[in-house]
Amino acid sequence: MYTQGLDQQGKTENRRDSLETPERLEAFQARIDAEEKIEAKDWMPEAYRRTLIRQISQHAHSEIIGMQPEGNWLTRAPSLKRKAILLAKVQDEAGHGLYLYGAAETLGISRDRMVADLLSGKAKYSSIFNYPTLNWADIGAIGWLVDGAAIMNQIPLCRCSYGPYARAMVRICKEESFHQRQGFEIMHVMANGSEDQKAMAQDALNRWWWPSLMMFGPSDKDSKHSAQSMAWKIKRFSNDELRQKFVDVTVPQADFLGLTVPDPDLRFDETSGHYCYGEIDWQEFHDVIAGNGPCNRQRMETRRRAQDDGAWVREAARAYAAKHAAKAA
Repeated sequence: MYTQGLDQQGKTENRRDSLETPERLEAFQARIDAEEKIEAKDWMPEAYRRTLIRQISQHAHSEIIGMQPEGNWLTRAPSLKRKAILLAKVQDEAGHGLYLYGAAETLGISRDRMVADLLSGKAKYSSIFNYPTLNWADIGAIGWLVDGAAIMNQIPLCRCSYGPYARAMVRICKEESFHQRQGFEIMHVMANGSEDQKAMAQDALNRWWWPSLMMFGPSDKDSKHSAQSMAWKIKRFSNDELRQKFVDVTVPQADFLGLTVPDPDLRFDETSGHYCYGEIDWQEFHDVIAGNGPCNRQRMETRRRAQDDGAWVREAARAYAAKHAAKAA
C-alpha cells in the first residue's frame, strides 16, 4: 500500500511493500478479471505501476505537445469565430495534460520528474504531433482525423482497470468528441467551398491520413506492451483492432465529404464487413519516434523554451506556498 513521505529535497515520494509473492500476484489478477478498479492506495505489482506511469505520462506529454501545431494558427484563423473555437480547443488540451499528470502522480512519480523525462528525451509523446500544420485545412484534419483516432484509443480507457486514469478519461473523451466534430465541420465547409478550398482539404487529408493510422502504435505482432496491458485491462483492444475500427468509421466520412482517401489499396471486403487498407510505412513511424520527424526538434525546442520561461512562475508559487505553510504552522 502506498504512503506519502518526503525525501531530503522535500519532494513527494511513494513507498510501498513491494513483496510480490505468487499468491499476491494471483489475487491482484483476480481483482482485474473481476472488473474491480485498482486505486492509488491499493497494492499493485511494480510492473503494473511502471506500465501505467509510462502510458499516462506519454498521454499527458502528447496533450501538451499537441497544443503546438494548433496554436500555430491561433493568430491566423480565418475569422473571430474560428479563432475563439480554436483557442477553446487548445485550452482543453492543456487541461487534459493536467488531468493526466495528476493521475500519474497518484502512482508515486512527481510532475517535475515526468517533465524532466520529456525534456531529456527519455519519455515519448505521440508521433502525430511531429507533423507541420501548413494551412487552415490542417486544423480541420487534426480535429477530424487525429482527434478521431484519439477517441478510438481513449474511449476504452474509460474502463481502464486503474481508477484515477479511467475517471480522468471520462471528461477528456467528452471534450475530444467535440474536437472531432469541430474538425469535421471545418473540413465540410472547405470541401463544399471553392475549388481551391476543396483542394486544400484534399491535400490535408493526403498528408494526415497515414500519420493518423500510425497513432495506434505498431502492429500487434511488433507491439511490446499490448498483450500484458490487455491482460491487466489497462488496454481493452489491440492496436490493430482499434486501427481497423478507425478506418471503418472514417472512410465513409471521407466519402460524405467528397474527398478521396490516399490509399490505392483501400477496398471494402463484403465477407468481413471491413475496409482493407494498404501497408503502413513503418520506417517513417520509427523514424519519427526516434526524433527524426519533420517537426521533432522544433516541438522540443518550443517546449524547453516554455519550461525555461515559466521558471519564475514556479518559483513564485513555491515561495507563496512556503509562506502560507509557515503562517499555518
